[in-house]
Amino acid sequence: MLFTAQRQPFTNVINGLGMAMLVLSATVLTPARAEAEPKQRQPLMALLEPEPIEAEPGPASKLLLMRTDRRIASTGDPIWELLLEIPGEPHRRFEAVSGRANRQNADRDRMGSRAPLPSGTYSVGVVEPLAEGAYPELGPVWISIEPNFITGRRVLGIHQDPSAGIHNNQSGTLGCIGLVRKADMLELARLIESNGTTHLNVID
Repeated sequence: MLFTAQRQPFTNVINGLGMAMLVLSATVLTPARAEAEPKQRQPLMALLEPEPIEAEPGPASKLLLMRTDRRIASTGDPIWELLLEIPGEPHRRFEAVSGRANRQNADRDRMGSRAPLPSGTYSVGVVEPLAEGAYPELGPVWISIEPNFITGRRVLGIHQDPSAGIHNNQSGTLGCIGLVRKADMLELARLIESNGTTHLNVID
């Protein structure tokens, strides 16, 4: 028995090809159309409101130590001035000694020289109360200072010099900043804590 292949009408072939092309087009174009979809719009108020601007930090308080032409009459110790600058407030000035009277011209970068504090910038540490009588030559408070430069000096700080102006071979310091008056030392410690002072500049 002989079978003859029956031809499909031309319109059926065209229709079949058309459907195949439509399916193929839908498959290919769908991702592209999905990618072309617009992003979600932001609310109008979000566009109109300016972005917050971070406030810049204001000027900070700082300490400056400088020589004066004055001396303690009884011992001849040169008087240094420790100046505390707090933005928007009057400057506070405290009389101090640094080094021994007869070692003012010694090498200020050599350990054990008993010379004044070397010139330069320092980082100011925390205020540390001292037990009464524990360190007779340091007074009631110790404030450590760390040089921001290379020097041979170590264990430096700000404290009271209870022997300032007294003939006991202890007037002056081994290189630290020694405030002459106890009341000044306590006031300075309070101001440093309340203002977060962290910078000291020794000018001379």
